Amino acid sequence: MALALAGAALMAGAAAVAGALAGDRRSLVIEAAVPGIAAAAAVVLAVAAGMTLVVDRRRRRAESELRAEVSEEAAVEHRRFLARLDHELKNPVTAIRVAVAASDVESPQLATIDAQTARLSRLVGDLRKLSELQTSELERSRVSVGALVTDVVDAIRDAFGRDVSVTLPAAPWPLPDVTGDPDLLFVALFNVVANAAKYSEPGDVVEIRGDEQRGLVVLDVADTGRGIPADEVDTVFDELARGSNARDRAGSGLGLALVRTIVHRHGGDVAITSRQGHGTRVRVELPAAAV
Repeated sequence: MALALAGAALMAGAAAVAGALAGDRRSLVIEAAVPGIAAAAAVVLAVAAGMTLVVDRRRRRAESELRAEVSEEAAVEHRRFLARLDHELKNPVTAIRVAVAASDVESPQLATIDAQTARLSRLVGDLRKLSELQTSELERSRVSVGALVTDVVDAIRDAFGRDVSVTLPAAPWPLPDVTGDPDLLFVALFNVVANAAKYSEPGDVVEIRGDEQRGLVVLDVADTGRGIPADEVDTVFDELARGSNARDRAGSGLGLALVRTIVHRHGGDVAITSRQGHGTRVRVELPAAAV
């Protein structure tokens, strides 16, 4: 009798599960004169729901692992390509520069060739270094954010003759330190502020604002310069990307790509918002060092 009751319960529960999986959204009603069948069906439903969640989680995890594997393979292949490109271009570029230097004739055309081949050589080398930075070991030490900002502001003043407004909290305590490579962090922040100075006019405002949010040190670098066209904002961190309204200023298109790589290697994030004709804000977030 007990086996019969259990069998009836399982059959009823199975029928209910089948109806639910088939998309029947009506109330599941199991009518039986035998006490306990409804409870047994509920157990079956709970088990089935649990198994569905397990299967769904495993599927999502497998998809995530596959995407990560594909992304890593693409990154490795990208680094190999840049290494080959650097190797293949090094010899012809060197030969061109040697030929130009050995020429007895001086002309604007030869000077242009020499300058452009030197630029090409630096560009390819910088691309390779950027790729290597994605996997190289980083120095790890405590870095004072206040001192880092001061060094960057001094360097911007020397390079561009521009003053930068700085607002960092002093109360109830100053910004915490971050952990990382001080030289690379300097390069990242300098590139962001240099862009603000480069693509704004002397009368425009360039400022750095600091804050601490949810264990992160947040630095906003903002300017009232020319801004970025709306349809180009999403691509400015790509290698060699340059805004269509930035062609009148010298640049390689690698500055923000370098910033993103450095910040990500330090466990942080970087984002940009901009309005053409009004200005740009770059937000750099870095994990605060443990107290």
